[in-house]
Amino acid sequence: MTTTLTLVQGDITRQSADAIVNAANSSLLGGGGVDGAIHRRGGPEILAACRALRASHYGKGLATGQAVATTAGALDARWVIHTVGPVWSATEDRSALLSSCYRESLRIADELGARTVAFPAISTGVYGWPMDDGARIALDTVRTARTAVREVRFVLFDDAAHRVFEAAMG
Repeated sequence: MTTTLTLVQGDITRQSADAIVNAANSSLLGGGGVDGAIHRRGGPEILAACRALRASHYGKGLATGQAVATTAGALDARWVIHTVGPVWSATEDRSALLSSCYRESLRIADELGARTVAFPAISTGVYGWPMDDGARIALDTVRTARTAVREVRFVLFDDAAHRVFEAAMG
């Protein structure tokens, strides 16, 4: 089975998908950017589920490159898959961690039975990852991942990000 990759410019919290991926911070308790938007629009059920995860398996938070799922609350999705992207570094290659975010999110999606997954451009906001490199890593990772997900949708907040992903898609 092949996975269809699509690019959409817009607000990831407005997407209809089986799973929406959250570019979370390690606390899992909300934050800025995509993380804050997902928590605000998804409502208190997402935060409650994240608090339960922190109280059980993730007492020290979620490690960079890992992923975990919760309810999607009021979002038009069944699940939110939270993944913690790496902060970009000019002196240390952290690309394997960024790639792991996409791979682990797809692994969780497969465990859940999700067929459509919406991703943001992980780590390219406040974590400072250059958009062109982030797009290349995201697309290469998803293209080579073994997954039963039928559609991966990259939801890019602005026109500039959409253009960069479009160019990287070839």
